[in-house]
This record gives sequence, C-alpha cells and structure tokens, in this order.
Amino acid sequence: MPTGNAKATVGPHNLVLAETDSWEEVEGNVYFPPSSVKKEYLIKTDLSTHCPWKGDASYYTIKTDDQELENAAWYYPETKEKAEHIRGYVAFYKSKVNVTKT
Repeated sequence: MPTGNAKATVGPHNLVLAETDSWEEVEGNVYFPPSSVKKEYLIKTDLSTHCPWKGDASYYTIKTDDQELENAAWYYPETKEKAEHIRGYVAFYKSKVNVTKT
C-alpha cells in the first residue's frame, strides 16, 4: 500500500473529492479508501463493466455546483480473490478528475 498523499480534485476551484495518506494502486489508477471519499458528490449509476481478474465494477457520476461528470468514478463492491485489497475502494478517471500523488 503506497503512502504519502493522494488527492482527487475537480473543477475550476479544485474541489476535493477524495484525499488520503494511504491508498491502493492498480494498473496506474489510485484507489481511494471509502472513508476518504466525499460521497455527497457521487451519484450511483446503472453502468457496470466486467474485468476478468477484478470482477464487476459499479460507477458513480460526479455532481458539483459547477458540473456533472457522468460515470467518472468506479468501484468494485465485490471482487475476485486477487483484487480483494480494492473491494469498495473508489477510483476516478484521470481524464475527468485530477488525481495527484505526493
């Protein structure tokens, strides 16, 4: 588990969606612990995708005062054994959300 600081921000005012000092990183994506994510900005969607080794992902749309980013975050409510360490953790599309690590 990497340590330091990981943060997900969005919009012109860099609204913080998630921030933590320990996270998981899989395939270049930062997975934020559920307790570090500001769920008031997330709206669950009906989208689901399948990863052969992680399982079925569920998605969130991010809604702020400034914008709505459809299916911009995902998580695995249930995982396959090899991905157990990211069960429930939230990741953000880097093309829609600014994710930084320091």
